[in-house]
Amino acid sequence: MTPPNATLPAPPRLTSLSHGGGCGCKIAPGVLSEILRGASAMLMPPELLVGIETSDDAAVYKLNEEQALIATTDFFMPIVDDPCDFGRIAATNAISDVYAMGGTPIMALALVAMPISVLSTETIGKILEGGQSVCRAAGIPIAGGHTIDSVEPIYGLVAMGLVHPKRVKRNADARVGDRLILGKPLGVGILSAALKKEQLSLEGYAQMIAVTTQLNTPGPDLAALDGVHALTDVTGFGLAGHTLELARGAKCAVRIDWPRVPLMDGVRELAAQGMVTGASGRNWAAYGADVRLSESLNATDQALLSDPQTSGGLLVTCAPETVADVLAIFARHGFACATEIGEVLALEPGQAPHLVVG
Repeated sequence: MTPPNATLPAPPRLTSLSHGGGCGCKIAPGVLSEILRGASAMLMPPELLVGIETSDDAAVYKLNEEQALIATTDFFMPIVDDPCDFGRIAATNAISDVYAMGGTPIMALALVAMPISVLSTETIGKILEGGQSVCRAAGIPIAGGHTIDSVEPIYGLVAMGLVHPKRVKRNADARVGDRLILGKPLGVGILSAALKKEQLSLEGYAQMIAVTTQLNTPGPDLAALDGVHALTDVTGFGLAGHTLELARGAKCAVRIDWPRVPLMDGVRELAAQGMVTGASGRNWAAYGADVRLSESLNATDQALLSDPQTSGGLLVTCAPETVADVLAIFARHGFACATEIGEVLALEPGQAPHLVVG
């Protein structure tokens, strides 16, 4: 029995229970490629419109001439200490993959792994409540799920959605001459690193939560535009990594006009102070050889390019004459920072797909 005047120990910080947080937990791109080598040899029925062959955001299975099912899953360890915010971020991030395929979410299943002996049922309940609040905002139910006792806290969703088969947007269909548009500012990994080191201001935290819990609802409207050719979202591999996936899928090059890339307030200064995640370095080690940086850029710029984004923005390639329509859709959905940041280029003879940043 606890003595009446005893002080109960404070509950542990959620971020102290995990070795990494958010999409920074992703396996490094190079290691993942090795793990998945040969997986494409598995049975691929003709109804499977999108599988693992293009490193896309979700699988897409054609049901009939009017409907295709989008199926995806995403889960990770805490990126923040507030349990409700953790649940909200994880759910927003998982549902984003449906939007990134051009689809509309229809339901979700919860994936819950928690250290039962360490976290209270109240704390775990708040994580689930956070996820449920986001699903309500997306207009979908959490229709089931699975729970286990785990060493580290992990939460996420299986998310499912519907899209017309002709409106599926892959990350491999960019065309030479397309313009590149980013829907959210960068810097989530930088802010999360500062939070873990207790160096993040209240304003910085509020900014991080606002960005990571904003559902990527422009996806279906963007998919309806004929001039939109490729669509993905920027998550754990950073802007450079996910842009390279676009380039490799379309067998082209992409140029990013770095001064135009939107950044969250204060992240450049925090990155310069060393508030960088370990995943940023792993990302750059995996794909830095395929990125051509301008001599005017420094280590801070490199860290921002490879910074893992949790629940990051949509990345769109579209015909030049469609840029205004794309930006108008983003604005209508409340994405004030959406910006045209670059273009898709043809490869010179003998060149491999790559990214140019200047």
